[in-house]
Order: sequence, then C-alpha cells, then structure tokens
Amino acid sequence: MKFWDTSAVVPLCVTEPATARVRPLLDDDPSLVVWWATRTECISALARRRREGRLSPAAEGQARRALTALGTAWSEVSPSEGLRQRTERLLAVHALRAAGAFQLAAALLWSRGETSASAFVSFDERLREAAGREGFQVLPE
Repeated sequence: MKFWDTSAVVPLCVTEPATARVRPLLDDDPSLVVWWATRTECISALARRRREGRLSPAAEGQARRALTALGTAWSEVSPSEGLRQRTERLLAVHALRAAGAFQLAAALLWSRGETSASAFVSFDERLREAAGREGFQVLPE
C-alpha cells in the first residue's frame, strides 16, 4: 500500500505525461491511501485545467468520473487534532505550504511513523523532498 499525494492522483484521472509514470504503480498495487482533502484538491486541479482551456468540459466530466471510481476504493486519512499537530511540526521543519504539510502529516499518521517500509507517491518537488527526509520511499523514482 502506498500513500498518494494529489499531484499523483490527478494523472490517474486525466492523460498527461505523468500518467505513464504513475499508472504502473497503481497496477502494481491498487490500494491507495490519501488525505481527506485529496478529492477536493483533485476537483480543483481539474476545474483549473478546464478554465485554462487545457481540458474540455467533456474531458473534465470523464476525469471526475475516474476520480469517483478511484475514490470508492481508496482509504482516507481523516482530519484530527493529532494530524493538525503533526502538520504544524512539519511546517516548522520543512519548506512546505499548509496543503503539502497536511498531505505529509496524513502519510505519517497512516504509516504510524514506520516510514522506511512505506511509499509516498508525489510529483510535488517540495513534498517529495520532505517525504524523503521523513524516511519515506518516494515514488515515482
């Protein structure tokens, strides 16, 4: 099982260059773990692509259906006071924005701190660096 950041989930919903790098990871292990806000972040990314003219309304609808299908199978890390405290620690230690820190805190909560045996899937460079410093195997390589 792997923890998936939003930046790695979006290419599972729309075909883009990163899709070829994450699809094999999903095929290898279809059990996704995500942060509670991932679905909303994905919808935001899809709407932004549509507004920018990079995604047609029909393609956005298709991507949302793919997201819904993924969401029926994934596990979510829910918000909690413990998660907020981890997030605030991460903000003090790493060069992350709040959304990225929530993602990483959710992964730490999911892994119960056993990061060396856990994978973190992301394309966000800041988040990849922080996840690696926290001990996660960062994918795709």
